[in-house]
Amino acid sequence: MHGTGDAAGIELATLRARALPRSTTASISATFDAATTAGSELITPEHPHWPAGLNDLGTAAPYALWARGNTEILADTLSTAVVGARAATGYGEHATMEITAGLVSRGHTIISGAAYGIDAMAHRAALASGGRTVAYLAGGLDRYYPSGHQELLSRIAEAGVVATEIGFGQSPTKYRFLMRNRLIAAAARATVVTEAGWRSGALNIAAHALGINRPVGAVPSPVTSPASAGCHRLIREYGAQLVTNAEDSAAL
Repeated sequence: MHGTGDAAGIELATLRARALPRSTTASISATFDAATTAGSELITPEHPHWPAGLNDLGTAAPYALWARGNTEILADTLSTAVVGARAATGYGEHATMEITAGLVSRGHTIISGAAYGIDAMAHRAALASGGRTVAYLAGGLDRYYPSGHQELLSRIAEAGVVATEIGFGQSPTKYRFLMRNRLIAAAARATVVTEAGWRSGALNIAAHALGINRPVGAVPSPVTSPASAGCHRLIREYGAQLVTNAEDSAAL
């Protein structure tokens, strides 16, 4: 799956129309006031902390990012996205914890989407290992999502960085999650899917990564496990590399 930088699965004209809502001078001013109150910063492609990998998205690259936390982490080049199913199993969480901790010990920054399940475990394992982590969100920074991860996202903002291309006051939608997925894939050097069902959103992240020639790894599981059917699908149909540990993941 080799692309031209367009966002896989997203029609660009529609993306632009949805990502750039009608704005007025008053609404723009209110947004910057909200950002100041929230301790957030606007990062543009000219900023030294801009994630260079996002430029590989070509015409689908974001115009800017709102970020809260240690924004210099956004520019880390040795970074790996660790993603997977929301309905994670104990096996998937254990594999995620071991791989994430091993990557952190090798100096990797961990990128994920702060969702329940695998994403949350990746962030928690990175923090517990004293590592650097980035959470890309599908809504404004004044509306942390999911709401059950307020504490986790606050910890990430303190020790790492939380970022989004979505403006303040805007809630996550299905379409914005698809938009967010391309940022995770492009910001990272490689993507590792530790557990995913047949139709998991993590496969969308993997498709974005493959579309811009990023390596993708997938962790296998017993063939009887529907929770890992998506990982097996990535290996069989999309050319993802089979990985079983941090050493494999770091070598992608």
